[in-house]
Amino acid sequence: MSKVTKHEFTTQILRILEQHFAGYALEILEASPLLGYLNTKTKAANKGSKARGAFANLYALYVVIEDYVQKGFATRTDYSKYEGARFSDLFLRQRQLPFGSKLQNHALNSRLNEEFKKYYPSLETPPIIRDLSTQRYWIHEDLLLVETRDGTQHHIATAILEIIDAYVAAKKAAFEDFLETCKQIAELGKQQPQQAIAFIRQQLQPSVDARVFEIVSFALLKVKFGQEIIWIGRTQETVLPESLMLYKTGRTNANDGGIDFVMRPIGRFFQVTETLDVHKYFLDIDKVQHFPITFVVKSDKSPKQILEEIEAQAKARYKIEAVVNSYMSAIEEIMTVANLLEAFEQVIQSGQLQLVMDEIVTQSKLEFNLEE
Repeated sequence: MSKVTKHEFTTQILRILEQHFAGYALEILEASPLLGYLNTKTKAANKGSKARGAFANLYALYVVIEDYVQKGFATRTDYSKYEGARFSDLFLRQRQLPFGSKLQNHALNSRLNEEFKKYYPSLETPPIIRDLSTQRYWIHEDLLLVETRDGTQHHIATAILEIIDAYVAAKKAAFEDFLETCKQIAELGKQQPQQAIAFIRQQLQPSVDARVFEIVSFALLKVKFGQEIIWIGRTQETVLPESLMLYKTGRTNANDGGIDFVMRPIGRFFQVTETLDVHKYFLDIDKVQHFPITFVVKSDKSPKQILEEIEAQAKARYKIEAVVNSYMSAIEEIMTVANLLEAFEQVIQSGQLQLVMDEIVTQSKLEFNLEE
């Protein structure tokens, strides 16, 4: 039994547990690894839209437990004979949940179990059991049964579903607040641009969560590059002026293996990151077979400092100069917070502030799956 680190949402967890187990609530929370994991994962609930939602692993847990409850196993003793939930059903279900429409299969297949193992390395009970040959999945039932000091056994499956539901509701409210703020400032920006300017500068700080940072960075860079013209054509006679266009290729922080932004017509790649780990940079470079990439880094360090740090790590890890040079030459440019703020000043001077605000609203709606 371990001491629980309490945060704002812990109160909500205890409230739900008290509804189910009365005076046993705190003891059950302290005794259950699964509830301890949930308590850790839900720290972001009341921190606004700038805190990561961490939906993927929670939804993997949710859909497997939901299947367990819906099939009636919370009141039965024959779960060991259950053929298991089909992967296709679980995958479809998690995509039906709020913010889940673009989730990948990684959490169901491995990431939930891997992360759980980090928190409880000595525990030989992964939350999800799966049979690769049949693509069937089960929750590890032992984790749903918690015994208190008086020998009473408590079943926590339904309580876990309610805790995750409450967390999602809290995050949805935070995202809706963020979107509403964006809308209001977008309108105010037409008459009071200084408010919009201050808002965007606030979103481009290293302390801001990567999801919001990526949305704002994209909106800003799309408008900035959209003002630039290149001349292009198949032949000398057909050369015409064309604006640079930046496209967003996926969800923010999706871990989907993709590249974040792509520019037309010159085919420039952009990857947004908050890490300075050389492995992440080189992994992205490998994805596109060393096609040059511009990294947009959520850092207040200078591009030169970051390049030097990456190269130093690369030399320590790979040793071979030719290998290091091959990767380093694929880094087309490093853009940091200072570069983004400088670009923002150019956008303001060109009178395009409103376009940035409108794009932030559009991307926020898409990201958070919120309708008008």
